Amino acid sequence: MTFEETAYNTSRRILSWAEEDRPREKLLLKGKGALSDAELIAILIGSGTRELSAVDLSKIILQKASNNLNELAKLSLKDLMKIKGIGEAKAISIAAALELGRRRKDSDVVRRPKITSSKDAYEQIRSYLMDLPHEEFWVLLLTRSNEVIRPVQISQGGISGTIADPKIIFKSALEHLASSMILVHNHPSGNLKPSEADKELTRRLVTSGKLLDIPILDHLIISELGYLSFADEGLL
Repeated sequence: MTFEETAYNTSRRILSWAEEDRPREKLLLKGKGALSDAELIAILIGSGTRELSAVDLSKIILQKASNNLNELAKLSLKDLMKIKGIGEAKAISIAAALELGRRRKDSDVVRRPKITSSKDAYEQIRSYLMDLPHEEFWVLLLTRSNEVIRPVQISQGGISGTIADPKIIFKSALEHLASSMILVHNHPSGNLKPSEADKELTRRLVTSGKLLDIPILDHLIISELGYLSFADEGLL
């Protein structure tokens, strides 16, 4: 056993730790920012040795790089594999993760499209609903500054209707931390006039959105002839 391994040999195995102190569980409970560099590397390598936990082995890996991630990225696979307990697979996992981090720095930040009008919303969602022979219900989830987080399909129905469950709609918004949303569905018939059911559903969702602090900004009906905006028509 090397001196470096002995220095950490008093640590308990990870599985005997309190759940909130295990790297994977800690990430789930507290978020990735709560983990140390060693804990993040431990998740990458997955396991330690008979004498060392994955976290303790990760501390040794970091020591080899003077506890500096930039220096760690300079180590070759052969350098990493010189550490007892680090085989080819673990060395490759570490190198791949560090390379992803380097590429992220070089990547441009993707700017989300911003919704400033019903036409903007229509342009973002129309390709999902054009030319469909059946009705579908979608939502555009938005950030606080009205940037599009993502479009989400809520339901798919028949020629004359589809079910839009408010629980599923707001569950999608909460899961993606949306600050607001725009409702969208299509009318395959080409008729852009909202039905009484469309109006009633919109009223219910607007009321629920106010209670949950996730306002409904608009409801679009899309057909091959264009679109109708509830907001533009004063129907919200």
